[in-house]
Amino acid sequence: MKESNALETQALELLETVYDPELGLDVVNLGLIYELKVEPPRAYVKMTLTTPGCPLHDSMGDAVRRALSLIPGVRDVEIELTFDPPWTPARLSEKARKALGWA
Repeated sequence: MKESNALETQALELLETVYDPELGLDVVNLGLIYELKVEPPRAYVKMTLTTPGCPLHDSMGDAVRRALSLIPGVRDVEIELTFDPPWTPARLSEKARKALGWA
């Protein structure tokens, strides 16, 4: 396994600790993470929120930064917030669907 893949796996595990407080599910299983690259000293995340007017914009970004900063060697976390494509419930993982009672 390439080191970048190992780092990205670690990053995804860390991002699974970042919860959307409104839904009580993590950003990975909600399908909010569109792209992830970890190349110390930098990590890059392209992500969305469940709605463009989400009041949690700042707190979610801060939580993602804190989580990815736990990766050894990562000192800079860039977050690109996008709504293209817009998030839909179709992006939910099977785990998230079960947690919401949809599966």
